[in-house]
Amino acid sequence: MEQESTEQKGIEQKSIDLRSTDLKQTGSGSALPKSAQKTVRRSGKRKKTKRRKKAARRLEISVKLEPKSFLTGMAVGVLLTMLVMFLLTRCSAEKVETSGLELDASEPEISVQLLDVNDYSRPGIEVDSVSGVVIHYTANPGSTAQQNRDYFNSLQDGHGASVSSHFIVGLDGEIVQCIPTQEVAYASNERNHDTVSIECCHPDSTGKFNQETYISMVRLTAFLCAKYNLDADAVIRHYDVTEKNCPKYFVENEDAWKLFKADVDAALKNKADKGE
Repeated sequence: MEQESTEQKGIEQKSIDLRSTDLKQTGSGSALPKSAQKTVRRSGKRKKTKRRKKAARRLEISVKLEPKSFLTGMAVGVLLTMLVMFLLTRCSAEKVETSGLELDASEPEISVQLLDVNDYSRPGIEVDSVSGVVIHYTANPGSTAQQNRDYFNSLQDGHGASVSSHFIVGLDGEIVQCIPTQEVAYASNERNHDTVSIECCHPDSTGKFNQETYISMVRLTAFLCAKYNLDADAVIRHYDVTEKNCPKYFVENEDAWKLFKADVDAALKNKADKGE
């Protein structure tokens, strides 16, 4: 038994010596043979090459995508610019669209024929202030400014109605003043105390004003706005106060009403441009 044990120890010692020899030849326990080391180096080089190629491809993709992104951004910018220009042009067109009348806000010729002070058409009450101009129509086709003025004055005899207007614009463009602008006229209901009223004649039942009447309406309205430091937004219809169909043509034709206000605004600007 002792002999076998000694032989076994000898074998184990030889095995240990052989492993030691191998370690010495390779330089360390974890070192590889030269052939294996070359394989590892070649493998590392291939991996680095692959990484470089991938990075190059990514760079190439990035370079290819950037021009497209730039062009897309340019296209969006151009579209937005065009949209803004379109909206500005449209707004400007809406603001400057007029009848092309060369009018200003200077004082037109006015025939002053004041009504007698009475309870039915000229109460003689002072207005609080003037903050608006109200447009009316006579609702009496073919009647003249003089006829309407005389009708207002006749109400003092006790006909029961209380109605009047500061001004009346006739079929030939004549303007008659019935009541001073600092006094109340019975025309615009709850706005009597702070507005000036203009009654306008019309040739037929449509309520549409002829050219002569229309021009005098624009001139008189612009003059009153300039006198009381108002703009075209202060010009309203009787309809805007009570929803009465007055003035009929401007209520039933909204575009015609907008055009009238644009003409008044243009007349005000013409006066401003002249420095008056």
